Order: sequence, then structure tokens, then C-alpha cells
Amino acid sequence: MVTVTDASATFRRVPLPARAPRLIATDLDGTLLHDDKSVSARTVAALDAAEKAGIEVFFVTGRPARWMDVVSDHVHRHGLAICGNGAAVVDLHRGREIVEVRELSRWSAMAVVRALREVAPGVTFAVERTGGITYEPDYPPFFEDPGAVVAPIAKLLGEGGADRHRAGRGPGAEQPVLKLLAHHTELAPDFFLELARRAAGDFAEFTRSSPTALLEVSGRGVSKASTLARCCVERGIAPDEVVAFGDMPNDLEMLTWAGTSYAMANSHAQVRAATTFETLSNNEDGVAVAIEGLLTLR
Repeated sequence: MVTVTDASATFRRVPLPARAPRLIATDLDGTLLHDDKSVSARTVAALDAAEKAGIEVFFVTGRPARWMDVVSDHVHRHGLAICGNGAAVVDLHRGREIVEVRELSRWSAMAVVRALREVAPGVTFAVERTGGITYEPDYPPFFEDPGAVVAPIAKLLGEGGADRHRAGRGPGAEQPVLKLLAHHTELAPDFFLELARRAAGDFAEFTRSSPTALLEVSGRGVSKASTLARCCVERGIAPDEVVAFGDMPNDLEMLTWAGTSYAMANSHAQVRAATTFETLSNNEDGVAVAIEGLLTLR
């Protein structure tokens, strides 16, 4: 195993695989971005060097397309990013245009709502669509989206009645649902996640990336890993040719799918247990340090 020393962190080493990857997949918040949501000059330089070396870079995030400005200038050749935990593929070269959607059906979303209301009284919901977010009156407000519609969840999702495919008449009903968000003020985050999976796992995929009890709910089979795998198949890239970086449970499927994976030093314990290697924290440019090492393998 090769190691690379970070010049700014004496005696700390980042391990490397035996060969360089063809594709790097990296989460954003808590991984590539500093805690203040900035991208350091060192990280920008590392991403640019990887692209110039012929390594594709994919941002794979739970963020919606409208929150991708922070990295829009740093995907060079293909311009694509995977957003919404795999629910959308976005072209950053074309103004964050959504080019592929893997939606959560409204019927499945309402089934999740009913199940969680039964096992976790006090839960509140928000709906992330291709056009923006809507949420219930008691849901913690999104200050980044001051114009978001606020209404009861049945209205937000549209009342489909007996027809499980009918869009309904709620706000933005014509727009595909990318994610359902479920928030609880009292439950522990990991406990809430497991509770939700037991109660409603037949209807949707559940994960989380927030330090609070905020669950992210996607359509069955939709994850960062499954959408990244589709993008790799299109490019003839095998899982063992991919290096992935992440820090939270919503990264786990991607990290275990990739041939080589790195947990950030600030990662959730489950992520640290599941990955191949560990790198420095997001605030110490851990992704950049590892990429610099990977480039020495070419």
C-alpha cells in the first residue's frame, strides 16, 4: 500500500490504492466543502489536475440542483453532477438543467407519511421537487427558500384518491417529486432512521445526512450508488475503477459500491467502518490530499 504525507499535517498519512482510478466520485457537504461551504484553492487545484490527467470527477450529493452554485465551475469535461441522493442528474454546464429524474411516486410518499405518522407522532414533512421545495407549517423553515409553499402534506403531495398515479392538485403537482423529507424534534437521528426503515421500507429508500433527526426519502432503488453506477455503465467504467469520498450515512451505498472508498476524518462511525481508507477532515482538504496522492500513481 502506498501512502502520501500531507505537508500541512505532520506525521499524518493518507493511504492509496494500487492504481489510479478512472473516475472520482465525491460528496460535497462535510466532504469536499469546508464547514463554511467554501471550496479551498487546494481543492480546486486538485480537481483541475485530476480532470487534466484524464480522471472524470462526479459530484454526488444530497443537495438539490439549485444549491450547486458553489461547485458549478469545478466540473470540467462532462459537466454532470448527481443530486438529490441520486434522484436527479444535473448538467452544470447548462445552468443546472436536470437531464434525468428518478422520482418518488406520490402514492409511495403518502404511504411513507402514513406509516411514519403512526410510529413517530410529531413528525413533519417537506417535499423536494424539480422546481423547489414545499413544506408543512411545523416543518423547520428553509431560509434558503423564502418563497417556498407551506401547506399540509396531503395538499403538497396532491390527493390521488384511488388512482395511485394521479398527480393531484397540490402546489407544483405537475413536477416530479425527488425527495420527501421527514423531521422529528425529539428522536435520535440514527434511531429515527432505523424506525422509519422498519415501518416504511417497503415503500421507499431512507437515509440521512444531517446531524439532526432529518430523514431523506427517495424512490425504491434510488441512491447515490445506483445513479452513479448507471453513469459509469454509460462510460464503460467498472466499480473497481472508481474512488469515492463521503462522510454520512447517505454516502454508504456509494462508498461500498466503489472499488476504493475514503471516509473523511469527520465521518459518521458507520462510514468509517465501511470504507477502504480514511483521509483528513473536510476542513483539512482531505479529498484534495487524497487526489494529490492518486495522481502520483499514474
